[in-house]
Amino acid sequence: MGSIGVLLVSHQVIPYLEQELNKRYNLFRLWDFPQKSQLLTQHGASIRAVVGDAFAGADSDLIEALPKLEIVSSFSVGVDKIDLGKCKEKGIRVTNTPDVLTDEVADLAIGLMLTLLRRICECDRYVRGGNWKHGDYKLTTKFSGKTVGIIGLGRIGAAIAKRAEGFNCPISYYSRTQKQESKYKYYPSVVELASNCDILVVACPLTEETHHIINREVINALGPKGFLINIGRGKHVDEPELVFALLEGRLGGAGLDVFENEPHVPEELFGLENVVLLPHVGSATVETRTAMADLVLGNLEAHFLGKPLLTPLV
Repeated sequence: MGSIGVLLVSHQVIPYLEQELNKRYNLFRLWDFPQKSQLLTQHGASIRAVVGDAFAGADSDLIEALPKLEIVSSFSVGVDKIDLGKCKEKGIRVTNTPDVLTDEVADLAIGLMLTLLRRICECDRYVRGGNWKHGDYKLTTKFSGKTVGIIGLGRIGAAIAKRAEGFNCPISYYSRTQKQESKYKYYPSVVELASNCDILVVACPLTEETHHIINREVINALGPKGFLINIGRGKHVDEPELVFALLEGRLGGAGLDVFENEPHVPEELFGLENVVLLPHVGSATVETRTAMADLVLGNLEAHFLGKPLLTPLV
């Protein structure tokens, strides 16, 4: 399959994936071309696959510029960087990497909750700064027993719920439709969910409907004793409203793995004790990223050999 043209559009995939793509295919790296138009003019007609991730995918313009494109394989569970409508229209197949990252992201969500409520980062800085010898650190907030509300009870949301149950946390959720098989309490709106939980977790896909699903009304419903955890996508949250709420004390705290304009993070958050900031590392372990890479490679191989895709989305 060495003659098959594959375009890698993100330089943030792990080296293993890039190396394997380079071994198996005629690999084009988007960043090797100062002008994208040069790449498309010279090689566009030979590219049959695009590999992207949570940060870069295939928009309508790129799809239109690749007349031989057959498949877009995302090194991510999220596909908001791919124009799915255009892919369906043109019969282009789309795959992502579900399941293999579920546990990793759910683990991190619980880690954010514990770190935020128990102020673990601030405690660490307290010790490193030599402040302990001047007195004990202030009291923090208990996590066990807190009511956890989850937006999106899919694979990751359900895994977070299962873990939170281990801390005796009552679970409630919001989703587009009620899960009849679920034992958790369902709320028909995000505002109602936020009004009835201590910790609100964003774990839904990013769509037009979920863009800024966390807005001023939801933040105010969560309130000054409530905590927001976002392991979904940055654009789920109206970031300026979140910043204002934290600065004004209208929200108890936030644990954020994702941001609206990554890697740019609002500087107003840097000095706040009640905020934990992570650089979009929900699935970022060696084990999980390797499994994700293998899924990308497996989907491409299956497609070009005429076999069923491993994780088809379109």
